[in-house]
Amino acid sequence: MQIRIVDFAETHVAALIHQGAPGLVSESVARFRQWRIQSGQSPVASSRTFGIPYDNPDTTPAHAFRFAVCGEMDEAVQPNDFGVHERVIPAGRCAVIRHTGSPDYIGETIYPLYRDWLPSSNEELRDHPLFFHYLSVYPETPLEQWQTDIYVPLK
Repeated sequence: MQIRIVDFAETHVAALIHQGAPGLVSESVARFRQWRIQSGQSPVASSRTFGIPYDNPDTTPAHAFRFAVCGEMDEAVQPNDFGVHERVIPAGRCAVIRHTGSPDYIGETIYPLYRDWLPSSNEELRDHPLFFHYLSVYPETPLEQWQTDIYVPLK
């Protein structure tokens, strides 16, 4: 595992909260993309895209699973009918590991980090969920070539 420790800067994002089956997150992503296009806010070409899983899809009942689809912002989110609102990803130290391939298999990168690296690292988790920084854009990049940085907040 190639893990880096970084200081992540506070980042303001526009967020759409998905609640429901993990397999339906793509529908929320499509809705968020439509908001980005129609509003002109948080354009994909110049704004980072994040995802924040508030629950573990492997242990949370499907109806209770929550995931925020986020786009970096440098202005206030304008009132909208999409359900997009403002959130902040807080500043702080994070362990970062890169996942290459479909986000459907991101757990294959996450679990070893928590199971193997964290216990031997002398690091402690901060009270914020891990989050994803999507370095690739779909459909321009095929899913098997996708790159996603996984940030694990540390004390």
